[in-house]
Amino acid sequence: MTSNFLRIAILILGAGLVCIGLYAETHAHGSQPAEADCWSELNATMHKMHMAMAAIERSGNADVDFVRLMLPHHQGAIDMAKVQILYGKDPQMRRLAQEIVTDQQLEIELMQRWLKARESAQSKENDKSPAPAGKNK
Repeated sequence: MTSNFLRIAILILGAGLVCIGLYAETHAHGSQPAEADCWSELNATMHKMHMAMAAIERSGNADVDFVRLMLPHHQGAIDMAKVQILYGKDPQMRRLAQEIVTDQQLEIELMQRWLKARESAQSKENDKSPAPAGKNK
């Protein structure tokens, strides 16, 4: 199962890089200098991340709240890294950005699985809870 997961992850990553390349190719000759586009896109990704984080409602469970807040935070890191891949020139920073995309995506998937497993366990626990008094016949 791990090898299938790895193949799928590599396939998704490859497709994402192709999309980024196509996007960069079609937007390379815009009216604004690349630096202005980069700055604008970085700020847009941060704004999107902050809006998503601000929309999270407190659950009262520190673990759940942490994970729910980290999901948009990690997605914001991925979005910013993709901007770096599009506009960055330094090979070391471009490699770092690619590693961020890969690592953060895996962590997002881990957190999503954790939330799903927790919700499933809570649902089973709720099904086992005794019926209120007077409801049993």
